[in-house]
Amino acid sequence: MTPPLALDPARSALVLVDLMDRIVALPLEPRKGTEVLSAAEELAKAFRSAGAPVVLIRVERPGVAEQPPGSGLVTGLAREGDLEVVKRTIGGFQGTDLDDLLRERGVRALVFGGIATNLGVESTARAAGDLGYDLIFVEDAMAAFTSAEHEASVRLDFPRLGTVVTAAQVRFVTG
Repeated sequence: MTPPLALDPARSALVLVDLMDRIVALPLEPRKGTEVLSAAEELAKAFRSAGAPVVLIRVERPGVAEQPPGSGLVTGLAREGDLEVVKRTIGGFQGTDLDDLLRERGVRALVFGGIATNLGVESTARAAGDLGYDLIFVEDAMAAFTSAEHEASVRLDFPRLGTVVTAAQVRFVTG
């Protein structure tokens, strides 16, 4: 088991992917969207308390004037000072200012949660890895459409890209 992390809040950011009503409500595994949301909210609270950025990524369909109901972030998730990024592809970097927003703040380590593990989260993380960020994946703050898809990302792909932890292992350096 991986020991607790010692994140530097000045160089770390929480990246939460697609926590929107219409996505959180989907049938997901190995946990419900509401469970992912609860874990994500606790992580966001800890990051905000430490003074570390919280990035909330949501998707909009390109070329569609009126987005489907539930396309905004889950009500109450965003707080003043959070960074909201709207993506139009599977990953959060392509065609957005996410990299610029993170670099402006001196961020070097990204802590990931969201839905779906093997789609939006993994796509965003792979691009982040290509850009040189250190990657941390919070397994219990993610879900996918099937347990097999979630497990493939968490057990096979993510360990090759970064570090897999639980929410309880996320800590900040103090002093």
